[in-house]
Amino acid sequence: MSSYYKTREFSDIKEMIEQSVELFGDRNAFRIARGKEQVCITYNEYLKKINGLITALVSEGHSDEAISICANNCYEYCLTYLSVICSGNVIVPIDKELHKEDIRGILSASHSSVLICDDYFLDRNDAADYSDCRLIYIGQDKTKHPELESFDDLVQKGIDMNESGNELYKTVKQDPDKLCTLLFTSGTTGTSKGVMLCQSNFVFEIISAMKVVKIYPEDCGISLLPLHHTFESSIIIFFAVYSGAEVTFCESLKYVLKNMAQFNPSVFVAVPLLLETVHKRLMKAVRKKSHGEMKFKAGSVICRAADKVGIDLKKYVFKEIQDTFGGNMRLIICGGAPIDPKIIKDFDAFGIHVIYGYGLTECAPLAVMNNDFVRSTDSIGVPMPGVEAKFIDEDENGIGELCVKGGMVMKGYYENPEATAEVIDSDGFFHTGDIGYMDRKGHYHITGRSKNVIVTSNGKNIYPEELEYHLCKSDFVAAAMVEGKEDENGELLVHAQIYPDKAEIKEYLDKEPSDKEIGAIIKREIDAVNNAVPPFKKIRSYYIRTTEFVMTTTQKIKRKDN
Repeated sequence: MSSYYKTREFSDIKEMIEQSVELFGDRNAFRIARGKEQVCITYNEYLKKINGLITALVSEGHSDEAISICANNCYEYCLTYLSVICSGNVIVPIDKELHKEDIRGILSASHSSVLICDDYFLDRNDAADYSDCRLIYIGQDKTKHPELESFDDLVQKGIDMNESGNELYKTVKQDPDKLCTLLFTSGTTGTSKGVMLCQSNFVFEIISAMKVVKIYPEDCGISLLPLHHTFESSIIIFFAVYSGAEVTFCESLKYVLKNMAQFNPSVFVAVPLLLETVHKRLMKAVRKKSHGEMKFKAGSVICRAADKVGIDLKKYVFKEIQDTFGGNMRLIICGGAPIDPKIIKDFDAFGIHVIYGYGLTECAPLAVMNNDFVRSTDSIGVPMPGVEAKFIDEDENGIGELCVKGGMVMKGYYENPEATAEVIDSDGFFHTGDIGYMDRKGHYHITGRSKNVIVTSNGKNIYPEELEYHLCKSDFVAAAMVEGKEDENGELLVHAQIYPDKAEIKEYLDKEPSDKEIGAIIKREIDAVNNAVPPFKKIRSYYIRTTEFVMTTTQKIKRKDN
């Protein structure tokens, strides 16, 4: 790529924050709903609170310790994350949906001395079960848990100390290569690995991403995906601060469109399943209108033609759809699973650019992505600036395991050098476990996970994710999981579990469907997929589920070996 956006240089996260405050101090860092009112926190105020929390932690002897947080997305979460890593401690974000045994396991494995939590956590857990940790409560109503320390009081204590001249935050030496974030890959610590990231990983990631993706101070990002996940935290906690953008928070998936109308965001982080759901809803509304589909196609052609002469008509032609997202949406950053290229093309027609990319927790997390300069709809894009990528052990079709190298690669797995050595080779390449190929344009494609590959008796490789992708393109399939299953002769065959979209089927039939009718429709959809793939990939058996799959908090199906 011949040219990039100009970026700032900094060596650690504290330096980046202070630079941004110099540039954007009076701008809003956060806009928060408090009942019917909206409360704004400027970058000047944000840094004041960060320095306050750093001073409070240092004054109470917290240095080089693990500090866990288990809470809903909120500005206090972002404040905690940055303050902890800039205070010389280690932040341990925990999935708020985990069971008590898993949370206890992570606290034990990470040797956490402090647990910062909120009402959501305390409604599901007994504080007494965590008496070996210092519990600090995030909440507006301190009377709800008077037995717990108040987060706001702790921050204020540090601010008061700083204002009286006892500025302990200034004594903390920033070490960019020291462990600062510990992320567990799953809740069950018997199989979970703790991914060790340092400030250098985040510094590399920020500078590299901001060279190819422009986020403006005028942008407003809305946060929905859980902040314990690196995909969301990188963009909301780091990229937004670098860019001087504003951050708001969704109440939940149920209220996402309501919150968009409330905050009018311009940037959104999403997983493909969410975009697919919204896209289905939008296109259904289009089709219901008189000549709706024809008008949509005509509008798309007109907008593309206008684009070629530098005229943007999308905001006018697709205003109604734009208004669904609050009227200002311009950028959606998406990753984590395959996505139908048509969805990306349709969102582009609406005037919303979807950047689709690839990453892993071990890579902080982005490694390969589309961007403002590379806009493919059917690939994960190209390596980020400064990232080396290659495919190894390629088969006759050029499909092999993706390996990546760069400043974003983790330090290793916590207290597990053997597991680290298995994935980071002597040349510094991280072996992702994902299978794919590079096309003639230099764009990268992922076909599946190596551990999920189904190897048939004649040596053919079948990637479940490919078949799941085709199945889920059907309006009548809500979710699907493909796996290998042995028949009575011990031969491994392709088997699918299907969870039907009963609401879509009901609307299609214009009545409550019977099990037989659901079965007939699902069989038709499977036959359509089988007709579109080579014989060795055909789905040979299937099961129609009556219950939803168990999903992760990033809306991925939990497979048996995850």
